[in-house]
Amino acid sequence: MRHGISSIKTYVLLVFLLSVPFVAAGSLTGAQILPGVPVAGLAFVCPAVAGIVLARRAAGVRAFLGRAFDAARVGNKAWFLPVVLLYPAVVALSYVLLRLAGVPVPDPDVSLVPAAALAVALFAGALCEELGWSGHATEPLLARWGVPGAGLAVGLVWAVWHWVPLLQVGRTVSWIAWWSLGTVAARVIMVWLFARTGGSVFAMALFHTTLNLAWQLFPVNGSHFPVALVAVLMAGAAAAVVIGSAARRRFSQVRPVPSPPCRPP
Repeated sequence: MRHGISSIKTYVLLVFLLSVPFVAAGSLTGAQILPGVPVAGLAFVCPAVAGIVLARRAAGVRAFLGRAFDAARVGNKAWFLPVVLLYPAVVALSYVLLRLAGVPVPDPDVSLVPAAALAVALFAGALCEELGWSGHATEPLLARWGVPGAGLAVGLVWAVWHWVPLLQVGRTVSWIAWWSLGTVAARVIMVWLFARTGGSVFAMALFHTTLNLAWQLFPVNGSHFPVALVAVLMAGAAAAVVIGSAARRRFSQVRPVPSPPCRPP
């Protein structure tokens, strides 16, 4: 399903408007549904709802919701490896670097069953978001601006959408700035993976799930999460993806000039 840029602007505005009641509830209650996640976090439904509203006709809604489990779009299943492992690897590296630097970080304490239940819950939320961010907004921007442009555009909107909820749980401006850098970098990588996985919303929901799960499982319930270090590592990974893609594209465009046929003297 492709949309024009004006439709994307309408979509973004609708997502923010639909999120207002959740943000207001977060301000009024001060409650948290997970450590570091206010009631406003329930706005994860808004990207999907906005897409449904704009789909209008029943056939359009069915097509939109049908993207939720579109793993068949992924031609080369090996792409699921970076989808599910890239971000956890970055977070694991950040933990190792903290330990090597002598930072007193608690040992990991992960129980399998609670972690699996948390992953399922986070996947449901990620799927709602990615139906909108990937299934509705990314494709037209990717076609027009490529991976860097689409990643920056969607990533900036995605980050700003989280700012008020982050303030509601007491995050500082500097923490939010570093988190925003890491979030935009993550979205650039996601757009790159989206293009490589045939536009699979399901794959992007898996990646999105790893973002939240790795944070929640970092000691202790994410309280020691090194947001600045992870942001720098993700920015480096995003830069590597963009530069590598550009180099590969340029190399593929270079065609060797055939040598003239040899003629006998």
